[in-house]
Amino acid sequence: MTDLRPMGDSGTTRLSLRVPARGLVGYRSEFLTDTRGEGVLHHQFHSWGPWAGVLKGRGRGVLVADRVGKSVGFALQNLQERGTLFVSPGEEVYGGMIVGENARPGDLDVNVAKEKKLTNMRAAGSDESIKLEPPRRITLEVALEFIEDDELVEITPDAVRLRKTVLDQNMRKKAVKRAKG
Repeated sequence: MTDLRPMGDSGTTRLSLRVPARGLVGYRSEFLTDTRGEGVLHHQFHSWGPWAGVLKGRGRGVLVADRVGKSVGFALQNLQERGTLFVSPGEEVYGGMIVGENARPGDLDVNVAKEKKLTNMRAAGSDESIKLEPPRRITLEVALEFIEDDELVEITPDAVRLRKTVLDQNMRKKAVKRAKG
């Protein structure tokens, strides 16, 4: 921080900071959330500087589809307890595609194409309606903020998707073991 001063009687404060440009990637949305949309963010190149070290990541894992298919409301209803979803029912998914943000650290392979088992028993009230929260839509800017080193952004004319670099879940697990030991 290079400067901190109040701006008049409005309760507004001006902060001047010197940060690496790569540290600002993804910060605008966090800043607007923190200031409830009231903050103004301006940045200007100052100078080249030495390497400032590794920046912290997102701290949470992702929900990764483990197979090809169409996402199903029944499966998504069970998964929304585990995190924030990026897909809605009926969307095509493939193995290795990121379908949501995990509420906990660590990635979780999930089956978003799981159908409800049908039985011959018909009872009143046995089938409850599926209540889903609207999925979080990913824009290009949000995707670039969100990804980690082992993830990619896939851009097509119709959609912006997130995926793991290695699509096969077994190969991803082997790569993690290799990196640890």
